[in-house]
This record gives sequence, C-alpha cells and structure tokens, in this order.
Amino acid sequence: MLRSETLFGKREPNSPTPNSPLNSTATQAGSAPGSVKPAGSPVGMAPGSANAAPQPAAQAPVANEGGSKLIVGPKIKLTGGQITDCDTLVVEGTVEATMEAREIQIAENGSFSGSAEIDVAHVRGTFDGNLTARQKLVIYSTGKVIGTVRYGKIVIEEGGELAGDTQVGAENSRSSLSVAKAAV
Repeated sequence: MLRSETLFGKREPNSPTPNSPLNSTATQAGSAPGSVKPAGSPVGMAPGSANAAPQPAAQAPVANEGGSKLIVGPKIKLTGGQITDCDTLVVEGTVEATMEAREIQIAENGSFSGSAEIDVAHVRGTFDGNLTARQKLVIYSTGKVIGTVRYGKIVIEEGGELAGDTQVGAENSRSSLSVAKAAV
C-alpha cells in the first residue's frame, strides 16, 4: 500500500498541504525542517548537483486591477445587443454588437461587425462598421478595417488594410463634444 508521505513528501504539522493553492512550495521527504523546494522541481536530486540549487518560488500572476475582460473564443458567435462595462474585449470568433470599452483585440481569425468606441484597437482580423479609437488604432499585417473610422493615432503594418471614411482626431472630437454638452 502506498503512503501519502511517500508520494507527496513529509508534511510538518499545521502547514498547508503540498497541493494547496496557498502553498507554492513543498517540503521534500528527507530534507531538513524548514527547507523547501519549489513545486514542480525534480525530486531525488543529490545535494550539490547542478539542478539542486534552490529556486525562488514562482509569484502568482498579478490580476488586472479593476479591469474586466470578455473573451469571445474561436467558433463562438456573439450577436445583437450592447457590450458594456468591459475594459478589454478579445475577439477570436465573431461579434456583432455595439460597444464602448477601453481596448479591443481582434485575433487573426476574429471578426467584429457593428459600432465600437474605444481607447485602443489592435486588429489582426476584421473590423466592419463604425470604429472610434480615441487614442490609437493598430492594424497588423493580417488585419482589415472597413467602415467609418476615427482615430487619435494610427499604425498600419505592411499588408494591413484600411478602407472607408477615415478621419484623424477622434480624441479631440470626443472632448469637444463633452465641452459642448457641459456648456448647454
């Protein structure tokens, strides 16, 4: 019969289990109390061998503070309605909607049709409709933007396509609109 100490290493009393999400390191069997080895490190290495040097524990990824992200995966079709309260929209499938967000990322096989008011747009796939990129519009070599396009700054890689009614100065038009509303 197998014993848990043999498989998972000996555990000190009142310490988290080796597979616990709160514990990124595990005490190895036969090691001195208090010494740790990063999770995923080879077991049974002789002390002093090249790979036995202690490695710092991996840090947990930092969450996007205050950021909300919607990912429309490949082969997914999202149609109709309005997308709100979304900081970043990642389009790997097909989206037909109206949205206002901080950023849109359209993947190479992704497609967005409709209207979008955003700060930054990264287009590797297809955008068709009304696009306002207040700060920056980036069209990559595989990207295609068609329709009414307003932008603060623009970058188009060789092979990228832009067609339709285009105008620079999207950021200025929004701020002047806000001033006009405030004056009324």
